[in-house]
Parts: sequence; C-alpha cells; structure tokens
Amino acid sequence: MFDEVKPVDMTQINAARARIAGLSMISPLVGCDLAPPGKTIRLKLENLQPIGSFKVRPIANAVLSKNRAELSAGIYTTSSGNSALGVAWMARRLGVSATAVVPANAPEAKLEKLRRLGARIEVRANDVWWRAIEAGTLDDQEGAYIDAVRDPASLAGDATIGLEILEQWPDVEAILVPFGGGGLASGIACAIRALRPDVKIIACELASAQPLRSAFDAGVPTSVTHDAGFVSGVGYGSVLPEMWPLVRSMIDDVVTVSLAQVAQTIKLLAENNRIVAEGAGALSVAAALAAQYSPSKVCAVISGGNIDSDLFAAILRGQVP
Repeated sequence: MFDEVKPVDMTQINAARARIAGLSMISPLVGCDLAPPGKTIRLKLENLQPIGSFKVRPIANAVLSKNRAELSAGIYTTSSGNSALGVAWMARRLGVSATAVVPANAPEAKLEKLRRLGARIEVRANDVWWRAIEAGTLDDQEGAYIDAVRDPASLAGDATIGLEILEQWPDVEAILVPFGGGGLASGIACAIRALRPDVKIIACELASAQPLRSAFDAGVPTSVTHDAGFVSGVGYGSVLPEMWPLVRSMIDDVVTVSLAQVAQTIKLLAENNRIVAEGAGALSVAAALAAQYSPSKVCAVISGGNIDSDLFAAILRGQVP
C-alpha cells in the first residue's frame, strides 16, 4: 500500500525541468479555430514529444532520479502503453533492459513502438493488470519499478508542462487535462497552484467511465462501472486512494464527454489542424469544445498521439469504433 501522495514544490519542479532538458521538448502551444463563441482555446501539443506522449517527462525524471545501481537490473512498469514507451525509451538510452506489463486491450500502435524500442512485453488480463498498478510492483519482475503517477519525481516531471503553459500564455484562465491515474492533472496543478492559483484545473473524463466525477460526488473514491471504449489510458474502475487527497485538493472541476464526441474531435483535429491525437489526447479538446465551464481562455493538453492506424482511419471515415 502506498502512502498518501503529497504535492511537489517548485524546488522539485525546477530540478525536474533541468534534469529532463534535452530529453523532452518544450511542446508548442497553438491556437484552435474550432472554439465555440466566447471561448479562446489553445492546444498544448504533448503528442509531439519523442515517444508521442507527455509521459517522457515523468518517466525520464523518475528514472534519472534513481542511482545507477538501482537501474542495473533493468526497469519495468505497468502501463496501457505510453508510460511503457517512456520506460523503454529511457532504458535504451541508458543501456539497461525494459519490461512493459500491459493490459490485454493495449493499443497495437503502442505495442509496435515498444517492440521497436526493444522492450520485453508481458500482457496481463485487465483486472490483473489493474491490481498490479494498485500494488505498484509485480513479484515476478526484476529491476526497478517506475511509477508514472505516485512517484514525486514523476509528478515533478508532469508539473513542467504547467510551467511551460504559464510562460507561453500568461493570460490563461483554465487548463483542461485528461484524467487517468491522476498524475498529469495533479502534477500540472502543483505548478499552477504555486505560481497562478487563480488558474482553474479541469479534469476531463468519459461519460461512460468517470471514476473521478463519482469520487467527487461521493466524497471518497468508489468503484464504478466503466467502459472506455476505444480510448486507452483513462476511465479506470476507481481513483487510486493514495492519490485522492491530492486530486481532491488540486482539481477544480470535472467535465465529461461521450465517446462519440472524442471520435469527432480526433477527426476535427486531423482535418482542421493536422494534429494526430489518440483518444485520451483528444479528450481534453472534446471537453474544451463542449464548453461546459466558465473560464473563457482555456488550454487543452493533448497528452498523446499514439493511435492505431486502423482505428484512426475508421474515425476519419466518421465511425465511432
């Protein structure tokens, strides 16, 4: 069982920024001409990171925060794909082995990238995989476990996105973030609370899989029926209890959208902006376009772009997979 996850401070965040400089890019913040009347939307393009996802930030900082002896037996993680890509990418740079423990529904696009990076892939039934995430370890694995959500170093890596947004758009009023394990939203919020506490942090979930909305309504994490459909990396069965106090204190609101809205947004981003977003990456943009919030100047974080080509093609044809 993990201890309650605490906020990271600016010393940790600035150290993370220095540590991952040259590994992660300062991702562009671009305008979105699809914004509804009265709203200005800008898109933070984390899909352009070296592994196609923001996860390079938390994983790189977490790995580099460990000493070399801890890494000598290799590194591994439990992930729907993007954290595993970060682990494999870092392992290759450091010359150590990497293992990705993934759920049965992990997207093929992410698995193929893992193979190209030389990672060993182990597929587990979804419920077994989720229990491993809750435990933060696997008894049958060797090496250092890299936690992309609860490790303070991972949170500090995520927080660097918040720093960049404030520098790129000082007038931003709210940041919309897809909610999976809670590390991305909470990490960004740590930087925002320290520097611009007036800026709202809005978590984005699927209407068919909303553990955070349910936790806010109940006052505690609860198990929910969840169907994330074609969207991976969000919409799990519950909020991790050790993350709940941090999430509850850092998140201002939760917005939900349908799978159909996410699919439509992926299509719109590709056709209008030439942006390739995976389901979770488009979730925040779908929420921004739905305009179920008060602030007028909002930034939507496109967390990743690792989408299967067949799935992407079906969505471009107007289908909801």
